[in-house]
Amino acid sequence: MLVVVTYDVSTETAAGKSRLRKVAKQCQNYGLRVQNSVFECKVDEAQFVAFKSSLLKVINEKEDSLRFYRLGNAYRNQIEHYGCKAVPDIDAPLVF
Repeated sequence: MLVVVTYDVSTETAAGKSRLRKVAKQCQNYGLRVQNSVFECKVDEAQFVAFKSSLLKVINEKEDSLRFYRLGNAYRNQIEHYGCKAVPDIDAPLVF
């Protein structure tokens, strides 16, 4: 399934800046960055549970915000993109 993850982490303190880096790193482990604080992650249910748990351990719920949008497996018909940024194919192999 495709899950869109968005986050807003307070960076007013050093601890907040550290949390922001940790959240971004976890998201990079599971998906592709499509905007500054937005990732598209193709995961199965078990991976989603582990991913969500790892992020919830990092954020401070009193200062930060984390949102998950489950688009399921028929996500291609639910996404529209306009603008200059290239659209990554989440199904394509990643080449480093």
